Amino acid sequence: MPDYEILELVLTTILPRRDVKPLAKALMAKFGGFADAIGAPIEQLIECDGIRHATAIQLKVIEAAALRLSKTRLMHRPVLSSWNALLDYCAAAMARSPQEEFRVLFLDRKNMLIADEVQSRGTVDHTPVYPREIVRRALELSASSMILVHNHPSGDPTPSRADIEMTREIMQAAKALRIAVHDHLVVGRGGTASFKALGLL
Repeated sequence: MPDYEILELVLTTILPRRDVKPLAKALMAKFGGFADAIGAPIEQLIECDGIRHATAIQLKVIEAAALRLSKTRLMHRPVLSSWNALLDYCAAAMARSPQEEFRVLFLDRKNMLIADEVQSRGTVDHTPVYPREIVRRALELSASSMILVHNHPSGDPTPSRADIEMTREIMQAAKALRIAVHDHLVVGRGGTASFKALGLL
């Protein structure tokens, strides 16, 4: 089913007894797709004629439900053998964020997800990362390994030199305590880059 039809069905549920076709078209024109529309900040949604605050809130609830479903697919199974589900979850959680976020997926000895935590949030092109704090948190959770994830709001997931240097610092701190770093994923609207796949780990 095309994005436009899904959005129209959702809006029909939220706004019954109303022709939502023009509104669906307007949202598609403004944001480009279903995921981009429900992932848009509330203040941008209510700029659209026909979208009130209550409607925007209901669209954000749908986004939260989709993200919860995506995360559930990672739970109770080894993350490394559910790689596509992991990539889908990271893209849903971070690809459309207007600011950089750095999160860590903490894993146990069987590579099961213990915790998924946003460690820091920053600006459109930078977020502060503290390797010692990340390793300290891993020790608190008794994690055996980690997957690092951050986003590029620009849309281009290509790792920067600063990304590479920061990853090396985290890996050095983790290695001293026998905590493995399986990968560092950089998420953008243009896709997801894997440090491991790029030979950067």
